[in-house]
Amino acid sequence: MIEVEGLSKRYVDKEAVANVSFFVPEGEVLGFLGPNGAGKTTTMRMITGYLEPTAGQVRVAGIDVARDPLAARAAIGYLPENVALYPEMRVEEYLRFRAAVEGVPRAEVKARIAEVSERCMVADVGRQLCGTLSKGYRQRVGLAGALIHRPKVLILDEPTIGLDPRQIVKIRELLRELGRDHTVILSTHILPEVEQVCRRVLIIDRGSIVADGTPEQLRAGLTGSSELTVEIEAPGDGVATALAALPGAAEVQQEGDGRYRVVVEAGVDLRRQVFQLAVARGWVLLGLAQSTPSLEDVFLRLTTRDVAAEEAAQVEEVGRA
Repeated sequence: MIEVEGLSKRYVDKEAVANVSFFVPEGEVLGFLGPNGAGKTTTMRMITGYLEPTAGQVRVAGIDVARDPLAARAAIGYLPENVALYPEMRVEEYLRFRAAVEGVPRAEVKARIAEVSERCMVADVGRQLCGTLSKGYRQRVGLAGALIHRPKVLILDEPTIGLDPRQIVKIRELLRELGRDHTVILSTHILPEVEQVCRRVLIIDRGSIVADGTPEQLRAGLTGSSELTVEIEAPGDGVATALAALPGAAEVQQEGDGRYRVVVEAGVDLRRQVFQLAVARGWVLLGLAQSTPSLEDVFLRLTTRDVAAEEAAQVEEVGRA
């Protein structure tokens, strides 16, 4: 449904996106993640046809975006992070305007406005001026506008920003529902939202794709990713040393009186060995819990930059010049 091949965007002094390729099949909800400045929004704007790439090709629903941008845009519903509404328009007027722009048949406009207003929870502000709306309502009105022409593809940039917790839950339910009838690219900084809504995740950093897979696959692929929290009642101070001596224990940190965090090598389960160690030493084992990395752990591992090293490299390069 969405085919991106060798997509790049270069500016005079920076390559914002570098040779990005991926495919999103029909009916998939894809989470598109990246830190600020990673190229995420630039990529989405090129997919929607609002920004011309330096190189590469994008096809949406079989339509080449560069060759036929109007037809491609007709297949796309786009919600940018900062929704541009006309402040002097009432919400119903704005949605009527969007329907006209998107080519909705005149006989269907009234029903479409009622449909998207209900789905996006903006029916109660239909007569209100857009310029008086809160950030949360602006986002929901923007989403209603993106849905008005029933597009095959939805590209949503931070759709839940500014919403209260109840509204976030409702929009997440709507996003899951939309995934049954639309192909969706969802960009958000709320990682639990991605885990709840998206079947697949792409992570972009410094203009390049650094991870692609289901949330489960990304968590499983994080090297040295398992941790064991151990609570032991024992005399003396030899517990940390004994835990560190277990095969597969990469690191042991004491976090409090009788509480230890054990970093475990990938693919190793130390729980049985810890239990046997406690029995052999006569220790009282109060707690034993193994945790796996979250999507946030994966994101931070893949996108955290060594700022000091980068600055040192820049200084060295300037010195050579």
